[in-house]
Amino acid sequence: MAKSSDDDSDDVGTLDANARSHSLEVLFDPAIQVTKRRKSSMVASHHVTTSSCFVHEMLEAQKLGNIAHAQKLVDPVAAHCVDGFVGERAVEEGASRILTKKQLSDMAFGVRELSKHLGSLKMKLPKKNLRIVVVAKTQDKQNVVHHRELLEWLLTEFNDFIIYIEDILEDNPIMDIKGLVAKSATFGDRIHYWTPDYCTKHPHLFDLVISLGGDGTVLYTSWLFQKIVPPVISFSLGSLGFLTKFDFGKFKTILRDAYHVGITISLRMRFECTVMRANHKDSSRDICHEICEREDEEPTHKPERSFSVLNELVVDRGPNATLSSTELFGDDEHLTSVQADGICIATPTGSTAYSLAAGGSLSHPDNPVMLVSPICAHSLSFRPIILPDSMVIRVAVPYDARTTAWASFDGKERVELHQGDYVTIAASRFPFAFIQSKPHQGDWFDSLSRTLQWNSRTARQKAFDTDNPQPKN
Repeated sequence: MAKSSDDDSDDVGTLDANARSHSLEVLFDPAIQVTKRRKSSMVASHHVTTSSCFVHEMLEAQKLGNIAHAQKLVDPVAAHCVDGFVGERAVEEGASRILTKKQLSDMAFGVRELSKHLGSLKMKLPKKNLRIVVVAKTQDKQNVVHHRELLEWLLTEFNDFIIYIEDILEDNPIMDIKGLVAKSATFGDRIHYWTPDYCTKHPHLFDLVISLGGDGTVLYTSWLFQKIVPPVISFSLGSLGFLTKFDFGKFKTILRDAYHVGITISLRMRFECTVMRANHKDSSRDICHEICEREDEEPTHKPERSFSVLNELVVDRGPNATLSSTELFGDDEHLTSVQADGICIATPTGSTAYSLAAGGSLSHPDNPVMLVSPICAHSLSFRPIILPDSMVIRVAVPYDARTTAWASFDGKERVELHQGDYVTIAASRFPFAFIQSKPHQGDWFDSLSRTLQWNSRTARQKAFDTDNPQPKN
């Protein structure tokens, strides 16, 4: 006999009750701050970010300290499952949400899958008025010759492309811009010039960046675009070429495919590094107390400059004859005191650069980590360490240090850190959009074998000759 609709509703109610009885409460701990900054260095923000994702909403409510807003996010039906717990704990410890074990598992799996897809994006370039920036090593004459070849082909092959070249090449005899413009009436209107300042201020105007050179040219491209980075396709014309994936001899085929078929982008994590200057220069002050303590007090430091780096930040002794003395902090905790020639903090992309030379581990670019490696440490027990990218790292020079320290950002812009100064390192909101030559994970492993000869052997062990066994002794 068929069940009535009332029976169906009873079954559903029973299932809901059973599900609720096996639910888990997801609670965001308010002790874990959304922003790892000292209160004296924080700037209040009253902007509320709206989102359809309840995780985002709960984090936003926690950040603003709006418990009333957070309580609205608690499932009113599920609240009856833990009688009296949600209301009291939500106010005392932060926003919460009741989830079944399956929902919790699906959420964790969904976040992992989303992260995987975001790490390798497939996209199509605009079909009209594509704006391309060409970054090349202008000091190399042969490189300029290739630059000229690429420029003429782009202007001829694609009738509406707008090409930006560096302004110092306008009068370069090898580029011969005047001779190129004379070949077509439209070429003159489609050749524009960029400066470093223009790229920094107007990154949203460009659709694609073509890098001609080696790894240094790619790092220079990252340096040009300190915030938003257009997709970067790098052609190898340099020495090592760990970041240059494409052969310039095939640039016509590669660029045609990129335009007609699409590109695969790997979002490489960058660091946002901020130099903090001490407001006071008193050797009796304690840098550990000023960084770790979070109670309200007058500001002790002020930000001076920020840099986005693709490879690494290095804090070293500079021209000083003695070891540098610095303090290393992770979030609000003092990790260790560092007496060494320096310390290298690298992204996964930078794990094959200075960090590797300092003894750090190789790390796949998709790993959300920060690699901390000492440079010639005085203590033999100071080994390289890998930290999660959710941490905010600080490297500080104590007030009573004998000498200053020097910070460099991707090997550029060396800044002296005086006593009491420190530099913060955090994952940047603006990743480096790197165009891959192969889908999925093959690019990185190919680079390891091609450039570093990772685990390469000249010959393998010979197999045993089973037809002619050796006589027993």
